[in-house]
Amino acid sequence: MMVSSISNISNFISGVAAVAVAAAVVLTHCASLVVGSVEYSPKQEAKALLESGWWSHEYLNSTTTTPCKLPGITCNPAGSITHVSLQGYPPLYGRKLGRFLNGSSFPNLVHLDLAKARLIGSIPPEISTLSKLTHLNLSHNYLSGELPLSLRNLSQLVMLDISFNSISGSILPELGNLNTLVQLNLSDNRLTGAIPSTICDLTNLQYLSLSRNQLSGSLPSRIGNLKNLTSLKLSSNNLMGTITPSLGSLKSIQYIDLSSNHFNGSIPIEICSLSTLLSLDLSNNSLVGEIPSRFADLEDLTTLNLAFNNFNCCIPCSFMYHRTTLHADTYLYDYVRCSKIWSGGIVKDGLIIVCISFILASSFLVLIIWAVFYKCGCKNKKIKSLDETIATKNGDIFSVWNYDGNLAYKDIIQATEDFDIRYCIGTGGYGSVYRAQLPNGKVVALKKLHTSEAEEPALRMSFETEVKTLTELKHRNIVRLYGFCLHKRCMFLIYQYMERGSLFCVLNNDVEAMELDWKKRVNIIKGIVNALCYLHNDCTPPIVHRDVTTNNVLLNSELEAVVADFGTAKLLDPNSTTQTTILAGTYGYIAPELTYTIAVTVKCDVYSFGVVTLETLMGKHPKEILSSLSSSSTQNLKLIEILDQRLAPPRSRLAVHNVALVDSIAFACLNADPKLRPTMDSVSKQIVERRTPLADHCFHEITIGHLMNP
Repeated sequence: MMVSSISNISNFISGVAAVAVAAAVVLTHCASLVVGSVEYSPKQEAKALLESGWWSHEYLNSTTTTPCKLPGITCNPAGSITHVSLQGYPPLYGRKLGRFLNGSSFPNLVHLDLAKARLIGSIPPEISTLSKLTHLNLSHNYLSGELPLSLRNLSQLVMLDISFNSISGSILPELGNLNTLVQLNLSDNRLTGAIPSTICDLTNLQYLSLSRNQLSGSLPSRIGNLKNLTSLKLSSNNLMGTITPSLGSLKSIQYIDLSSNHFNGSIPIEICSLSTLLSLDLSNNSLVGEIPSRFADLEDLTTLNLAFNNFNCCIPCSFMYHRTTLHADTYLYDYVRCSKIWSGGIVKDGLIIVCISFILASSFLVLIIWAVFYKCGCKNKKIKSLDETIATKNGDIFSVWNYDGNLAYKDIIQATEDFDIRYCIGTGGYGSVYRAQLPNGKVVALKKLHTSEAEEPALRMSFETEVKTLTELKHRNIVRLYGFCLHKRCMFLIYQYMERGSLFCVLNNDVEAMELDWKKRVNIIKGIVNALCYLHNDCTPPIVHRDVTTNNVLLNSELEAVVADFGTAKLLDPNSTTQTTILAGTYGYIAPELTYTIAVTVKCDVYSFGVVTLETLMGKHPKEILSSLSSSSTQNLKLIEILDQRLAPPRSRLAVHNVALVDSIAFACLNADPKLRPTMDSVSKQIVERRTPLADHCFHEITIGHLMNP
C-alpha cells in the first residue's frame, strides 16, 4: 500500500514537473512573441518606413499604426509587411538602400522589388536581416561597390536580380550556397574575375545571366550539372578557352548566348544533342574548325549565330533546307558544302542543281533588295519625303534602315527576344529603351513606345517629329538615328548606343561621378555647346531642341557627350519674327519666360543649357540657386562651395580657368531676360578663345555674384 502511495506521489511530482517545464516553454515562447510584437509591430514597421524617407508624409506619418495602405506595400493578415514593390511608382531619385534597412528589420518580408527606383550607393551588409526573402530585384539602378558577403545568408532566395547596375569586384563563390535559386541575373555590371565553379551547384537554377560584365577565365567544366537550366547568357565578357563539352548535358536548355568573348577551339559536337535548344549565339569569338552538320538535326532550333569567328569551312548544305535563321560570315556563304559532292561521292544531279539554284536565287534576291534600298535613299540619295511615304503606306508601317543597310525588323525582335524586360535599360513617359546586340555584333539602343502610347496622337506626332529631325541631322555630338519602325501598333526608334547612359545617371552614381573629373565635365559641356550651335546656326531652318536636360545628354564609353530626344524639337521659320507653340520641356529646365508667353526662340535652349552646365559642375540640380538668384545670400556664396563636393577642388591652372569660365557662361545663360542671354554661337567662341573676365580673381574668392556680374 505504501509502495503504491509512493508511486502515486512520484507520478504526481513527475506530472507537475512536466507541466512546469511545458509552462516554462510556453511562457518563454509567449515572452518572445511579446518582444516580437513590440520590436516588429506594424506600428514599428510603419515608423521604420517613415524614417527611411522613401514614403512622403502625404502617405505616412508618425501616428500611422499600419503600413499596409502605403503604395507598393503588401501585408499578411497580422499586418506585417511581406511584399515591397515600387514598380509603377515614382522613382526614389538618389536614395540609398541602407536607409530602408538601417536600424530596422522586416522579419516577414519575402518579396523586395526595387527595380528602376534609381537607387545609388552600395548594397549594405544589412540585407541579410531580410532572412525570409525569396525574391530580391535591385535591377536597373545605380548601385555600385561589391556584392556583400552577407548575401549568402539569404538561404530562401528563389530569384536574385541585380542586373543593370555598376557593381564591381568578383562574383561571390558563396552564392553557390543559395541552392533554392531559380533565377540569377548579374548582367550589365562591372564584375571581374572568373565565374565561380560553385555556381554549378545551383541545381535548381533555370535562368543564369552574367552578360556584359568583365568576367575572365574559362567556362566552368561542371556547368553541365545545371540540369534545369533553360537560359544561359554569358555574352560580352572576356571569357576564354574552349567551350566545355559538358554543355551537352543541359537537357532543358533553350537559349545559349556565349557571343562576344574570346572562346577558341571548335564547337563541341555535344551541343548538337540539345534537342530543346531554340537559340544558339557563338558569334564574335575565335572559334575554328568545321560547323557541325548535326545542327540541322535540332528541329526546334530557330536561331544560330556563328558570325565573326575563324571557321575554316563553309555552311553544310543541310542548312539550306532547315528553317533555322543562320547568321554567319559572308565568306561562309561563298559555296555550299555538300559532303558527298566535294569528297568525290556520287549524288543525283538534282541535288547539285538545287544547291546551285539556291545560291543564284539568293544572290539575285540580295541584288534586288540592294537596288530597292539604294533607290529609296538608303545610300543617302534623295527620297520621297517622310509625309509622302507614310501617306503611300496609309499610315500603316514605314521603316528606314541606314545602318550599313543590314537592319531588319526580325533582327530587332530576335535581339531583344520580342522586347523582353531583361533588355530594358530605361523607362519614361513615352515607353521604354532597350539594348540590342544585332547579328553583326553591333549594339544599338531602341526607344519603343508602348502600345497605349503608340495610339496617342500627341506621342505619335512627337515620334514623327523626332524621325523627321534626326534623319536630317549629322553631327558627332547629336545622337545618330539608325532606323525606325512606324506602325499603328508598334513604334520604335533605333539609335547609336551610348555605353555610359545619361549624364543624369552618371552624376547620381557616386562612383561614376567621381570618375568625371573637372576636365571631363568641361569636355561634356563643350560637346553640348557644339550640338546646340549646330542646331541653332548650321541647320536651315534653325532647330530649337526645347528639352535640353541631363537626362537627354548621353555619354559613350569615352565619356563624350551627345544630345538626344528630339521629340519636342521645333523648326523655326526664318520669315516669322515670333513663333508660338504649346509648352514643352522638363520642369526645372524650362526658360522662365515660357510661363507667361508661348513664343519659342533659341534662347529657350540657352537657358536650359545654363541649368545643365550648373548641374554638371555641381553634381546635382541647382534648384535652390535658381529659385534665389536675386538674393544677396545666394550671390555671396563662393563658387568653390557649390561645386561637386565629391571631387577635390580644381588645382591646375587650366582646370581652374575652365571651371570658372563655364560657370560664368552658365550664369549668363540663366539671365531672366532672354534678350540678355548669349547665343550658343557666342558661347562657343568664348570657350574657344578661353577668355574669362574673372582672370584677376583668386579662385577661392570667386562668388556667384562675381559670376553673374563679371
